[in-house]
Parts: sequence; C-alpha cells; structure tokens
Amino acid sequence: MNTPPPVACSAIRKSYPGGIAALNGVSFELAAGEIFGIAGPDGAGKSTLFRIAATLLLPDAGSVSVMGFDTVRDFRRIRSLLGYMPGRFSLYGDLTVEENLRFFATLFGSTVEKNYSLVKDIYSHIEPFRKRRASALSGGMKQKLALSCALIHKPEVLLLDEPTTGVDPVSRKEFWEMLKRLQQQGITILVSTPYMDEAALCDRIALIADGAFMRIDTPAGLIASCDETLLAVKGDNMPQLLKLLRAHPAVKSSFAFGDAHHVAVERNCTAAALQASLPAEGNIAVEPVKPSIEDCYMFYSRR
Repeated sequence: MNTPPPVACSAIRKSYPGGIAALNGVSFELAAGEIFGIAGPDGAGKSTLFRIAATLLLPDAGSVSVMGFDTVRDFRRIRSLLGYMPGRFSLYGDLTVEENLRFFATLFGSTVEKNYSLVKDIYSHIEPFRKRRASALSGGMKQKLALSCALIHKPEVLLLDEPTTGVDPVSRKEFWEMLKRLQQQGITILVSTPYMDEAALCDRIALIADGAFMRIDTPAGLIASCDETLLAVKGDNMPQLLKLLRAHPAVKSSFAFGDAHHVAVERNCTAAALQASLPAEGNIAVEPVKPSIEDCYMFYSRR
C-alpha cells in the first residue's frame, strides 16, 4: 500500500469578498521528510494556503489532504498531526514562557516532559527566560517559543508561515539551523517566506505570485532554468541609473539588488556593449553575474 504524501493540494481556489482571488488553482505534493518552501511577496496567497492546509479556512474549490486525511472531513484528526506556526505571534502574552509550553502540551493531551527531547535544542535558547511573560520576549525569542509550542505534541508535519519576518539576521540563521535539525528527526516542513535567500535553503521551492505557482523546482533547478543574460550595474547615482536602464532598448528588466542593479538584457548585449551605451560620467561599472533565486523569481514573474 502506497504511503500518502504528508501534504497534497489539488487545484485549490479561494476568493474573498469583493472578488479578490487569493488562490488560483494551486496544486503540489510534499515528499516525506523534505523542507518545501513557498516563496513570494506579501499578498501572493501564502497565508491563505497555509490556513487551508491547517484546517482553519475552507477552500472554494479543490482539495487538501494531510497524511491522507481530508482537511474538511477529517479536520479533528489532522490537527493532532500538524504543528502550525502562523505569521503573526499568536501565543498568550500574559502567560510565561513555561506556562505557554505546558498549555499547548496539555491542549494536545501530552506533557512537556514526554516530548521534551524534540524541542530541547530550541527551548534551551529561551529556558533562561522561562518565567518571563511571552509578550516581553524579543522577536527572535518569540519565534523560538512559538516553534516549541508547535512541536510539543510531536507532529508529523510542520507548517510555518513566514516564521522569520521581522527577526534579526542572527536569529534567522539560528532558526533555519533548527529547521534542518528537525528535518533530520523525520519531520516534514512546509514553510513560506518572502526572503529569497531563505528559500534557497529549502529542498524544493514553489515560486508564487497572484495566487498561483509559477514554478516548482529545487534551488539548483530553478537557477539552471533561468536562461537570462544577467548583468550587475553600479554607479554613483543609482536611482537615475535605474531609470536609464529601464529605458534602454537592450534591457528586458532591471531591478535594485543590494548595492547594484541586476539587469536582464538581450542575448547579443554584452557587459562591454551595455557599458559603452551608458553615460561616461558617474563611475558606472557593468559585469556579468550569476542568477540567484530572487533573479529567478523576477524572470518567471515577467513571464
């Protein structure tokens, strides 16, 4: 007998009042034990998809199953199999760290001691503050507490909706190291993120825009599929340079990327040719660059 996928979505559609389409026929399956990332900007439909998968929202059409159970018919059974961490901090701010953890363990008919081995690496970061109210924690500590509470009943599938938004870079790095360790313990993880550098840490990525998946692939597969001629352009006046690039006949797209502008150009346009066509003043420098996941997102969103 074939084992059902941890999460399977088939042609999910969801609209909100006013005709706002949040999801437009989203379909995908998770493989057991993988970290599957959904990457896209705010308003792309990520949170709606997660709420449907977490049995908190009904789809207008299509179906979602978790470990073979339908999210509409079997929602009670699914909730014991899932750990869900919403994008906004949703624990009880008036309860202490320790009280929150014990409350969520009791809610699922378990105890902190029973599954402590699963969360000890995470909880060790916040244990010195176990008597502090959750509302008084820093952003990174709140996320670690929320992750501990989502894991305390030992779920088979973990849903994390933008877990590191608003968290400092060090805490973000620590958080992803924790996810990798959870993956090694056999937990399947579905995570959404607006940060393309985080998406690159996933086993597979779905790029989402306007409620639809543009492409699903591994990070390496996505980068290999982005067959653009890509150049990085720098200069003294970056805002004015961006305007010049977007008006250039050989430039297909141009967007700010850190301290440079990443420019997709026609295939017959070289770095030297583009540099020669730009004003001599302004210390403008042009060089070829390899695409990143963010470049791939821009490539597929144009299509």
